[in-house]
Amino acid sequence: MSTNHGSVTLRLMTEQDLPMLHDWLNRPHIVEWWGGEEARPTLAEVQQEYLPSALAKESVTPYIAMLDNEPMGYAQSYVALGSGSGWWEDETDPGVRGIDQSLADPSQLGKGLGTKLVRALVEMLFNDPEVTKIQTDPSPDNLRAIRCYEKAGFVPQQTINTPDGPAVYMVQTRRAFELARGAV
Repeated sequence: MSTNHGSVTLRLMTEQDLPMLHDWLNRPHIVEWWGGEEARPTLAEVQQEYLPSALAKESVTPYIAMLDNEPMGYAQSYVALGSGSGWWEDETDPGVRGIDQSLADPSQLGKGLGTKLVRALVEMLFNDPEVTKIQTDPSPDNLRAIRCYEKAGFVPQQTINTPDGPAVYMVQTRRAFELARGAV
């Protein structure tokens, strides 16, 4: 599979994708940043927590990232307002979306695919005229993710405390997105 060429697209995740997602969520390079060793999910937990209809109740939309026609990663977007559980409690704008994603294959890290994935997700989200801003919150220690987001147009704002611990709060506004694409 070529990593430097080809297009990255996103499709909605289906229930049939859950065994594949379970495998991915248990890979060491994902476990490191997605909950840690103690949070390794069982297949039953993935089937319960990541079922698209269950995520929809939490205003989360799950996607499978595709490189050409091959699954290459997981992505999700969510409405930040009203996330609950201590997340984004000061948010008042219903147009803010949060994102998370990961590449399935550790051999694809550091080759620009994460940036392609994030750019595809951002473009898809900004196609909705109600989306005003996209935010993300990588660990301050996840320098690869921070650099990926910067290359995709995100700007670090500050280090914040989240329910998962410290995070670098990064944003991309609609205006910045449109300016970067010459649309304004």
